[in-house]
Amino acid sequence: MSQVVLYARVSTTDQTAAHQRTQAEAAGFAIDDVVADEGVSGVTTKLADRPGGRRLFDKLRRGDVLVVRWVDRLGRDYQDVTDTIREMMERGVVVRTVINNLTFDGATTDPMQKAVRDALISFMAATAEAQAEATREAQRAGIAHAKARDDAYRGRKPSYTRAQLDTVRAQLAQGVGVSAIARDTGLSRGAIYRIEADPAEAEAILARWGA
Repeated sequence: MSQVVLYARVSTTDQTAAHQRTQAEAAGFAIDDVVADEGVSGVTTKLADRPGGRRLFDKLRRGDVLVVRWVDRLGRDYQDVTDTIREMMERGVVVRTVINNLTFDGATTDPMQKAVRDALISFMAATAEAQAEATREAQRAGIAHAKARDDAYRGRKPSYTRAQLDTVRAQLAQGVGVSAIARDTGLSRGAIYRIEADPAEAEAILARWGA
């Protein structure tokens, strides 16, 4: 019997696997089981090297549906994401996303549909990697910015954590609305707008506080 499995990589203290399940179900998915990774970097760790990721590969069978919030949950970079989606399709597993309700199905036989599907996989994976690189670059700029300022004055303590900042930046890049991001992260809309307006300064504030 086929099953619908949600894979959740939890990246903030406010975002739990249960919360992500609620979001998926609100989007119309009937979830049978949840596989989660908590406290694991999505930027540096391949899906197959995460505890939950390994369980996922062992668990899924032909006819199953894998649900993820977004394709960046499925790997650390372009190659990892595309390899993961293609392997799932080869196994007969359908991959679906909560954001934008995308579907990647290896059973597609129409040449035009296959071309569109494969192009979409490449585009989405490239977007995920570009966002990861933009986050790393902002971190480097923020650290440099912090070092250039007087270390004796650190300013107000940031209202967000490293994980929350990364989530805000990733979701802004995906086109997620500010209100939805606020619900996901527990941050105020004002904090999210400030991060959006000056990500380097947001990184600098964390760096000055050693966060």
